[in-house]
Amino acid sequence: MDNLQTPIRPLQVEIDGMAKYRQARSVEDLAAFLLSEKWPHLENDPAAFHHALATSMDAMQLYLDPEVARQAFVEAAHASQMHILPDDTAG
Repeated sequence: MDNLQTPIRPLQVEIDGMAKYRQARSVEDLAAFLLSEKWPHLENDPAAFHHALATSMDAMQLYLDPEVARQAFVEAAHASQMHILPDDTAG
């Protein structure tokens, strides 16, 4: 049961530098990105970062819909000036 993941609509995160994307398929992936050393933790908008982390934790415990965590992550990424695909290409 250790491998249970909370799925999300997949997204690509520009976290490894400009135009270098990594894929997230689960809330656990989102939390891992937020906690990674590559995330600019408190440089831009600490409130967005903390909100994204808290919603990720709640979604992993099934207290929140994973889509809520995904949206909070996208907002935190944008606050940190990272691009998210496909969200940034949606018309």
